[in-house]
Amino acid sequence: MADIVQRYDIPKQHTWLHGPRTGDPVEFDAGAGMWNVYGFHETQEVLGDPATFSSDTMRIIPKEMLASFEDFSLEGFLTQIDPPEHGKLRKLVSSAFTRKVVADLEPRIAEITGELLDAARERDRFELVTDLAYPLPVIVIAELLGVPAGDRALFKRWADALFQREAKVSLNERDAAAEAEVQAAMKPWREMYDYLQAHVTERRRAPRADLLTRLVQADVDGERLPDEQVVNFGIILLLAGHITTTMLLGNTVLCLDAFPEQQARVRADRSAIPDVIEESLRYFTPFAAVGRSTMREVELGGVTIPADQMVMVWLAWANRDPRQFAAPAVFDPGRDPNPHLAFGRGIHFCLGAPLARLEGRVALDILLDRRAELRTDPDDPVKFIPTPTMTGVRRLPLL
Repeated sequence: MADIVQRYDIPKQHTWLHGPRTGDPVEFDAGAGMWNVYGFHETQEVLGDPATFSSDTMRIIPKEMLASFEDFSLEGFLTQIDPPEHGKLRKLVSSAFTRKVVADLEPRIAEITGELLDAARERDRFELVTDLAYPLPVIVIAELLGVPAGDRALFKRWADALFQREAKVSLNERDAAAEAEVQAAMKPWREMYDYLQAHVTERRRAPRADLLTRLVQADVDGERLPDEQVVNFGIILLLAGHITTTMLLGNTVLCLDAFPEQQARVRADRSAIPDVIEESLRYFTPFAAVGRSTMREVELGGVTIPADQMVMVWLAWANRDPRQFAAPAVFDPGRDPNPHLAFGRGIHFCLGAPLARLEGRVALDILLDRRAELRTDPDDPVKFIPTPTMTGVRRLPLL
């Protein structure tokens, strides 16, 4: 890994890419006031037990830290909701991501990919994120939701403001830099809320054949969802619906640059593309960590965690646990099995995982057809997303 870290100047906060851990699978960070879970089996246990490890982490945030979020509501935020409400809401959109529905999108994904690569060919340089990895999934999810794909510059500005952050998560104190990041994120969040609120209002007046209309018209326990829930649901789908694929595609291309022998193999045998993507998900886990809060005292990894504690579950470290993965620092698309946790596990397993995998497979196949070699430009360095809990490139120029 040392060569890759130096070659791509991988940020220090992405510790899982800088070498193996020597600590315990579960540790308490006194400075941050929270517990960190690093082990594969311990991560499985946390994600598989929502009754003990709640997704509602806001409930244990100190009140003085919530002042910045006074106008912020979690109504409809699927990632922060526990059963039984979670199951009811997830069911509303699960039909939009079934295997058949997703498979039927393949021709459209291929068409969009071709159009984006045609447009990029007219420019002097090809930058993977701007030219393909970002716009492709945004167009797909925008068309599914029913919002204008042409507004994708807006979506990118909002996503960058929300996710391009460098501050470490802490419950004990918030320094000036962290507070500034929170304040900076509030403005685009409100803009995004107002944007989707306008579309929700319009759908109540004039329904369409799209996912937003389905949410507006949904019946849960005999009642329609309030606007607040629909809007927040839409925000999650719009953001999560493209960010994961953007990182997945960028990370996979980076792996093929870092390991040219694997690029040669997948060029010769395109049936290997899914395995390359799965290993990329393990190797460069896009969402490196997720938060949980303990509902009761629990023993995990040989330690006792009290009730009402924040638990950061490090999927990226779990995917490099040598107890589960032989030679975890080796990029090996031939791993069998490869039970990585990049998309989570249990009731919160990524709803859009089939779509992200399909987009990645189709785009990579066409990209290999269009370009004789996927090679980064040493004179135009790769840039990683600085966020400590995300692994992905924000700029990837190719020769």
